[in-house]
Amino acid sequence: MAAVVPISRPGIAPLEAPRLAHYLAVGLIAGAIIALQIAVMRVFAVGSWSHFGSLVVSLAMLGFSLSSVVIFAGKGWFDRHWQGAATVALLLIGPLAVGSNLVAQTVPFNAIFLVSDPQQKSRLLANFLLYLLPFLAGAFFLGIVFLKSRTAFGRVYFADLTGSGLAGLVVLVSLYLFAPETIIVVPLLLWAAGSLLWFAAFGAWKSVVAGAVVAALSIAGYLMLPGLTGIPDIAVSQYKGVAYARNFPDGKRIYRSVSPFGDLQVYASSYMHFAPGLSDNAAFGMPEVPANTYVGMYRDGDGPEGIMRNLAPAEQVYFRYLPMHYPYVIKQKPKTFVVQFGGGISTQAALNAGSTSVTVAESNPMTLRAFRDSVLRDVTGNILAEPRIKVIDYDGRLFLANTAERYDVIDLSLADSVGLSNPGGFAISEKYAYTREAMLSYMHALADGGVLSITLWNKEEPPKSVLKLYSTVAEAARTFDRQGAANDIFAVSSYLSTTTVLFKRGGFTEAEIKTLRDYTKSMSWEEVYYPGIVYDGSGAQKVLDDYRASIFGSGQDATLTQPADASAPANPDCDPTAPADPTLDACADAGADAGPQVLPATALQRMTWHALLTGGWEKLANDYVFDARALSNDQPYFAAYVKVADLPRTLDRLDLFQDDWGYLLIWATLGIACITAASLVLLPVIFGWRIVFSRSRGKLGTILYFACLGLGYIMVEVGLISRFTVALANPTVSASVLISSMLVFSGLGSLFAERIFDRARTLLPVVLLTVCVLLLAYGFYLSPVLDRIGAYPYAVRLLLCFLLVSPPAFLMGMPMATAMTWLARLGKEHLFVWAWGINGCFSVIGSAAVPIVATSFGLSAVLQWAAMAYVVAIPAFFAVLLPSKAPALRVVPA
Repeated sequence: MAAVVPISRPGIAPLEAPRLAHYLAVGLIAGAIIALQIAVMRVFAVGSWSHFGSLVVSLAMLGFSLSSVVIFAGKGWFDRHWQGAATVALLLIGPLAVGSNLVAQTVPFNAIFLVSDPQQKSRLLANFLLYLLPFLAGAFFLGIVFLKSRTAFGRVYFADLTGSGLAGLVVLVSLYLFAPETIIVVPLLLWAAGSLLWFAAFGAWKSVVAGAVVAALSIAGYLMLPGLTGIPDIAVSQYKGVAYARNFPDGKRIYRSVSPFGDLQVYASSYMHFAPGLSDNAAFGMPEVPANTYVGMYRDGDGPEGIMRNLAPAEQVYFRYLPMHYPYVIKQKPKTFVVQFGGGISTQAALNAGSTSVTVAESNPMTLRAFRDSVLRDVTGNILAEPRIKVIDYDGRLFLANTAERYDVIDLSLADSVGLSNPGGFAISEKYAYTREAMLSYMHALADGGVLSITLWNKEEPPKSVLKLYSTVAEAARTFDRQGAANDIFAVSSYLSTTTVLFKRGGFTEAEIKTLRDYTKSMSWEEVYYPGIVYDGSGAQKVLDDYRASIFGSGQDATLTQPADASAPANPDCDPTAPADPTLDACADAGADAGPQVLPATALQRMTWHALLTGGWEKLANDYVFDARALSNDQPYFAAYVKVADLPRTLDRLDLFQDDWGYLLIWATLGIACITAASLVLLPVIFGWRIVFSRSRGKLGTILYFACLGLGYIMVEVGLISRFTVALANPTVSASVLISSMLVFSGLGSLFAERIFDRARTLLPVVLLTVCVLLLAYGFYLSPVLDRIGAYPYAVRLLLCFLLVSPPAFLMGMPMATAMTWLARLGKEHLFVWAWGINGCFSVIGSAAVPIVATSFGLSAVLQWAAMAYVVAIPAFFAVLLPSKAPALRVVPA
C-alpha cells in the first residue's frame, strides 16, 4: 500500500468556510458509504440470508457512534492534527472494504446452526466486526470534517445527505450492470472519486497521487484477489437452495440474470425433484410419474421454484394429483386469474384444466424476462406465448384491487418457493399477498359462484403459518359475507406437505361439497373443514396443552406422537406405514365404528376452523403455544410466532425455535444495540468527565434531543422501506428508493434550515410538531395510497414513491442542522461531537427496534413511535439553546 502523504499546511483553506470542491468530495464519500451498505446487504442476501444484511445499517451507524467517542476523547489532538487524521481515514476506506469482504468469505456462518452451534455465533460476530471496519474509517473522516466545519454544519450536512441519497440511486442502476460478486466496485469508484477531489481541493497533489495509487490497488485487489487466493467471491452457505443444485453431479446452470430485483439463476439436473403437494396416490394412479419434470429457479440463492417442462399429453394427468387442481374439480372451463406466476406451475395447471383464459400476474420483471428467453422457452414450450394467456406485469393483488374484471377462479398457490417460515433462516419479510386486505380484494374480484384457491406449504410441527393463513381467510370471509362465511369455505391439508383453502362466492352446494370430498379421499388428503362437517371438540384442550408441553414442558408430558384419538381398535388388515393405495380399502375402513384417528396437527386445524367460523377463536388463540393472529397490511408477517410473554422461557431451549430464530435474533440485536449505545454514551463520561460534569447548561436536554432525532429518523426510514414494498414489489428497490429520497430531501431541508437559524426558538418547534402530524397521517393513510400507486407502470411508481416521502423528509432534515449549528455558535464544542455520537447510538437502537414494533404492533405503530420521538424533542430543543459559560465561537460567514 502506498504511504500516507500528509497534506502540506501552507495555503490550505480552513474548513470553517468550505468551497464547492469540499462539498462535492464530502457528498461522494458519504455516497460511497451508503453504497457500501447496499452492496454488503446484497453480499449477505446471496451468500447467507438477507436478514443479516439488514443489520448493516446498524453497523454503519455504530461506526459513527464509535468515531464520535474517540474524537470526543481526543478532541484537542484531532483539532491540531485533523488534516493527517482525515487523510489516513480517507485512504483506509477502500482497502478496508476490500480486505474485510475478502476475509469475511473465509469465515462463513450457517444460520441454521446459529442457535445450536456456539462457533456460528463467533463466525457471525467476526463478519460484523470485519464489515464494521470500512464504515468506521468513513465515519472518522466525516466526523473530523464535521468537527472542523461546525460553523458551516448545515451546508456540509446537506452535502453529506444529498450525496448519500444520490448514491443510492447510482447503486440501484448499477445492480443491472454488476453481479453481487462484483457490486462492491461501485462504492470503491465513488470513494476513489471523492478522495481525489478532496485532496485536489486542498492543492495536495502528492496526496492526489497517493490516493490514485491506493484506489487502483484496492479496485484491482477486489477483482483479482479471489481468483489468486482461491477464496470465493461470495461464500454461499451450503444450506442455501442453490448450493444443493450446484452439488448435483450433473447440475448445470442454464440461465442467469442480475438486476435490483435479485440474482436469478436456473439450474437443471436429473436429481432435481419438485413435487409441490403431490399426492402419494400419483404413484398408483399414473402408469409412470414423468421423469425430469422440473428445472429449478433460484432468487438470490433461495429456492427452488420449480419450472415444469412442457408435458406430453399422456403425462398431463399429473396435474390432477397437485393441490392447485382443486378449484377445477367443480369449475369447468373457467376464466382464471393466477395471482403470482412464479415458476408457472399454477398457470400450467389452469391451462390443463381447460380454462378459457388465464390472466397471470408477476411483479418481478426478471421472471418474465427469463421465461421469454430462448432457454426457458424450450423448457416450458413457450408458455407465455399461449393464446389463452394474458400477462399483467405487476402485483396481482394490486391489479385485482383496482380492476372491474371478474373471474371464475383466482389462484394463489405456493407463491413462496420453499415455505413462508421455513427452518433455515429466512428473513422476517412482508407477505402482502396473504393479508386480510389482499384476501378481500381477491374475493371481490370473483364472479358469482367463483372460487378463490390458496395453497400454502404446511411444513411445520407444531403448525404455525397455516394457522395464520386460516385466521386471515376467515376474517376476510366474515367481512365479505358475514352471514354465510361458514358455507363459503372448504379446507384440506396434507401432513408436513401443503394445505389448500377454497372460498366460493355464494357458498358451496351439497353436490359441490360431495365432489370435493370424493376428490380429497381419492388423493388421500385430510379434510379439515367443509360446510356441515361434524366436529367433536372433546379433546381440543388436550391437544392445545400437549403442544404447549412439547415446547415449554419437561419433555415427558406431551403425547403428540400419537393420534388425537387413540382409543379406536386397530384393523389387523391395515398397515399404516404402507403407502396409500386407493385400490385397497382396509385402511380406509379401519376403526370405522370408533371414528377416524387423526394426527394432532389435523385435529388442531379442525378446531381452528371451528373456532374461527362458529366462535371461540380468541380463547383458542390465547391457549395455543404460538401466535396465530391474522395477517394485515399493517402486520404482513408469517413470523414472530413466539409470544412476547414467552420470550424468557425460550432461553434454555433455543434449539426448539430453529424456524423462528430470525425473530429471536432481532430481540437479541435490540439488546446488544441498547448495551452498545449505553456504553458509547457512558464512555465520554469516563474520558471527559470534567467536561461532562461541568456546569455547562443543557447537557441532559441536549442528549435527549439528539437521541430523539436519531431514534425517530431511522424508524421512519426503515419503517417506510417495509411499507413501500407494497408498491415497489421488491425490498431492495424499496430500500434504494426510500433511502435516496429520505436523504436527498433531508439534505435539502438541512440547507433550507439556514433560513431559520436565527428564529429557531420559535420556528423549529413548529417544524417538529409538523413532522409529528405528517408521520401520524402517513401511518393511517399511506397504505391505500401505495395500493393505488402500485397499479401504475413501474417507472411512474418509482417517481411517485420517491416524491411521496418528500414532505416529512424535507422537514426532518432541519432539526439536526439547526441544533448542531447552535451548539457551534454557543461554543459547546464537546457537546457538538458527543451529540453526533448520541444520534448514531440511538439510530442503532431504532433500526433494531423497527422489526419488533412492526411484528408486535404494526407498521403504523413504527411511524407513531417515531412521531412521539419528534414530539419529545420539542421541549428538549430549548436545552440546546441554553448559553454555555464557555466563550462562544466567532461565526465565520459561509
